Amino acid sequence: MYIPRKYQQDDVNKYKELITQYPFATLITYTESGIEANHIPLILNHVNGKDVLQGHIAKANPLWKNVSDKSKVLIVFNGPNCYISPNYYPTKKENGKAVPTWNYVTVHVQGAISFITDDKWNLDMVNNLTNHHEAQQPQPWSISDAPQEYIQRMLPAIVGFEIEILSMMGKWKVSQNQPDKNKQGVYAELSQLAQESENSVLQMAELVKSYIE
Repeated sequence: MYIPRKYQQDDVNKYKELITQYPFATLITYTESGIEANHIPLILNHVNGKDVLQGHIAKANPLWKNVSDKSKVLIVFNGPNCYISPNYYPTKKENGKAVPTWNYVTVHVQGAISFITDDKWNLDMVNNLTNHHEAQQPQPWSISDAPQEYIQRMLPAIVGFEIEILSMMGKWKVSQNQPDKNKQGVYAELSQLAQESENSVLQMAELVKSYIE
């Protein structure tokens, strides 16, 4: 990833915060068939003194057969991002010297992946993943809410994986190259847009509605 110095983020804690807040990642692998990308929610964990990412795929997904144990992979986490119009910059009114851009926050993780078919490990991993995402629900759902025999039938249908984190890099492109008056202009415009526009959850609700027969 190309990172100009002004956009470079070196705070590892901020990397971890973004991974926790935006856990839906793109897992990029390379096999004999070529480059492949899978989109998977992951959870950050600390195991045996090492930071790892854990998740699972459907057993029907051939990824776990095509990628060798301990293969190097790339995982991309995307945080907030949006279009920035030149009209947001007060200096544009003064001299017209402004062009559109896109602000975004992203973390790239390189790691070594291992696939896991042990049902107990996968159950613990799914429990952790579920508890993390259900924490904000009014009445959090847990694995124990489902019949035990149903869960035991479901577990063989997935393959878990753990990625040992080898390196991380982050890019925070958030108008650092602009003078303060332009940063203030971007903040004001985006704050107004946030009040007027639908968020991603509402947009997803509308997408779901469009598939109701």
